[in-house]
Amino acid sequence: MDMRATGRVGYRIPLRKSSNRHGRENPCAPSLLSLTGSLGFATLVGTVLLNSSPVRAAETTRASPDASARVYHLDIPAQALSSALVALSNVTGVQLFYSSQLSQGLRSTAISGDMSLSTALERILAGTGLAYRLTGPNSVTLGKASSSTITLGPVRVGGMVVHQNPAGPGVGYVAENTVVGTKTDTPLREIPNSIYVITKQQMIDQQPQNLMEALRYTPGINAETMGGYQSGAANSNNIMQRGFGTSQFVDGIRSYSYSAGETAFLERVEALNGPASVMYGQTTPGGMIDMSLKKPTDTPLHEVTLGFGNWGRYEATLDLSDKVTRSGNVRYRVAAIGVTQGTQTNNLDYNRVGVLPSLTWDIDRKTSLTLLGSYLYTPGNGLNNTQLPPSVLLDNPNGRIPRSRFFGDPNWNVDGNRDAMFEYMFQHKFGDAINFSQTFRWEQSSSWTRSMNTGGGMISPTLLERMPMQTHSESTTIGLDSRVGGKFNLGPVRNTWIVGSDFRQYEYSTSNYIDWTPGHNGYPGEDGYSVVDIYNPQSNYVPCIDIRSSACMVTHPHGTYQYFQEGVYFQDQIKYKRLSVTLGGRQDWINYHGHGGLASNRNASHSITDTDNSQVPRPQNAFTWRAGIVYNFDFGLSPYFSYSTSFVPQSGSDWNAKPFPPLTGSQMEAGLKYETADHNVMVTAAAYRINEDHYLVNDPVHTNYSADGGRVRSEGFEVSAHANITRDLRFMASYSYISATYAKTNLSDEQDFPDGTAGAVISERGKYIQSVPRNLANAFLDYTPPVRVLKGFGFNGGVRYVGFTYADAVNSFKVPSYVLFDIGAHYDFAQAAPFLKGLRGQLAVSNLTNKYYVTSCGGTYSCYLGQGRRVYGNLSYRW
Repeated sequence: MDMRATGRVGYRIPLRKSSNRHGRENPCAPSLLSLTGSLGFATLVGTVLLNSSPVRAAETTRASPDASARVYHLDIPAQALSSALVALSNVTGVQLFYSSQLSQGLRSTAISGDMSLSTALERILAGTGLAYRLTGPNSVTLGKASSSTITLGPVRVGGMVVHQNPAGPGVGYVAENTVVGTKTDTPLREIPNSIYVITKQQMIDQQPQNLMEALRYTPGINAETMGGYQSGAANSNNIMQRGFGTSQFVDGIRSYSYSAGETAFLERVEALNGPASVMYGQTTPGGMIDMSLKKPTDTPLHEVTLGFGNWGRYEATLDLSDKVTRSGNVRYRVAAIGVTQGTQTNNLDYNRVGVLPSLTWDIDRKTSLTLLGSYLYTPGNGLNNTQLPPSVLLDNPNGRIPRSRFFGDPNWNVDGNRDAMFEYMFQHKFGDAINFSQTFRWEQSSSWTRSMNTGGGMISPTLLERMPMQTHSESTTIGLDSRVGGKFNLGPVRNTWIVGSDFRQYEYSTSNYIDWTPGHNGYPGEDGYSVVDIYNPQSNYVPCIDIRSSACMVTHPHGTYQYFQEGVYFQDQIKYKRLSVTLGGRQDWINYHGHGGLASNRNASHSITDTDNSQVPRPQNAFTWRAGIVYNFDFGLSPYFSYSTSFVPQSGSDWNAKPFPPLTGSQMEAGLKYETADHNVMVTAAAYRINEDHYLVNDPVHTNYSADGGRVRSEGFEVSAHANITRDLRFMASYSYISATYAKTNLSDEQDFPDGTAGAVISERGKYIQSVPRNLANAFLDYTPPVRVLKGFGFNGGVRYVGFTYADAVNSFKVPSYVLFDIGAHYDFAQAAPFLKGLRGQLAVSNLTNKYYVTSCGGTYSCYLGQGRRVYGNLSYRW
């Protein structure tokens, strides 16, 4: 085995005799130190050779008594790993010992600034799959980071650590750094906001099938407010974040894709709780969800899986990544999925095929380009468009309605979508202090539906009205984020700055047909609704959807909408010793234009009328800013405080045709973050208060108009812990308290109760916002026993509590709280037979007790049933 030693203690042994101009290794260059034997023997021989060097040289290049404790000023560009290690050794005087095979074909990460030896090594080795161990005051040994067959990111073993990719999979249940909060590679404990990372290991252990399920154990988030109705996309209708709807981003760009939450394509998910408008523009004050797509890895990755589960689930996935060129400066990755299954409701199926290819090209030491594309075809997305009212689901004297019961029509039951995407990420370093980054994303989505939607509710104790619909929609989104940043020092003060501009263009068109023709299923119907008996749902719907036919009664809502946003932003992260200050601001310009109409033949002559509902362009602008301060104690505790603002554009105008200003939010947050020295435990606590202004109220003077004058408020706190307790034991837990109320409004409404009776007309002021639980709690643990009799087996389990919610804005009635249990198991077949190395089996069960529960209600109109017991297993093979 060829061992390398580099150092400047008296005598330096060069790694290579020659290299090309870009620092790539010359395979013909001989090593001056080639030894055979163990790593310890090679280290000993290297030390003896180094100590035999001339005394004069030793005096001129002697390292400090403990080089690991010093801080060095370093500026080492990305290059061949071996060349970067030589440069590091030249500056620090530290001896580096490693096998020549380890560095072959690997490239380093660029480093610049003042840092310790440990920090420098972590950053240089980031993504190489290598780790280091301090073997003496001035000596370091490199080796491969130990990993099991399921490890997807860097792993710590003993004193060996590597720097985590801020957009990578994390380590176990703990992520150390992120780019989401600041658009710079920053440790989580130095960011004065709440950011929670769902690591790849967490997704492996819990086996979520969509984004909602991945967020189940995330503080401050109620991810499944609409039960089986929703598809998993992070839009304002289903995932609630600190009491507000949320927005989904992919690699930092706003996404409206129906399929962006496909977990087979995700490396990690991050929830930024609180306003994020300074960095990302239009977001609610509750926060945002960002998903990192899988991209080429620096070390080869080959994995295939076969999955199975209840409701007839069968799934196959593929994940391959390797280098294209010998040097590894061009790398590829391909992820793919094919899945078919039923759902807990009869006649509703979920089917999908998709592929995500990507390519990374390190053009030179300072320039890299990553290209990604994806295509997902989902002919059946398993949505349940026919929901039952609370009179049936919450307190039904006739008994519980089975989850499997289908209230649609088998012959009018199509619900699918198609998504395509192209993305590139470009980075270039100008000189030593300035970096340029650009991310571009184009995506197109289409959806189509033929279904029986929830109609007018129950017209008798047994009959439910349904609304037959046919819909088609198309959307195209173009997003571009360009930024320049860098680092500079003003004496002892270090600055990490960024200035950028982004824009987003979103176009959406929709065409809907609603069948109001009476007389379906033998019932006369009521106002054209189709009717079904919920206790004997026989449905023989005959479509009559042609608006030109005199036999049909049809309405045709249609429209095309365009939205454009452009913003410029700046940020400075100022660090003085252990004190960190973050300052940032952003100016946005928005323009919205909608052209819509309502065509109908619902009249005596069946003639077609078309009402124009077009809106004139509505330009708006807003300035948002934030400031935060963190103090990082040397024992791992980081108290912080921050203030930040947000905005969301509004359509519509007052009685004087004056457009409403954007919704503007502000948040004060104070908290604590604690991280252990080995980076294996992260504990956080945060208290916050959010106000959102320009909430619309009834105009007290001009009837049938709205006025700007309302405020909603959310205040509460979150506590969470993520820990890799040992190599075999991982744990996470959190508790969230959310008090979201209508703080200022003149709106009033009549209370409506589930039994159909009505109460008094009361004000919404001071009432809790509907569908927002005040209490959320959860915990999850994964354990692989080290005992011989269970060698290879691992077990996990979790518990989730969601508190009660109110059904409407005047808090007419409560939707009960619920507790759910999840369990799982996994087995490494290599422990039984070495030739099965890489083969792993896994089983995950959510809602173990098959609890029947309602996630939320929309007044007396409809309620949403939660998911029953889901069993999912897979076999994965990695080589």
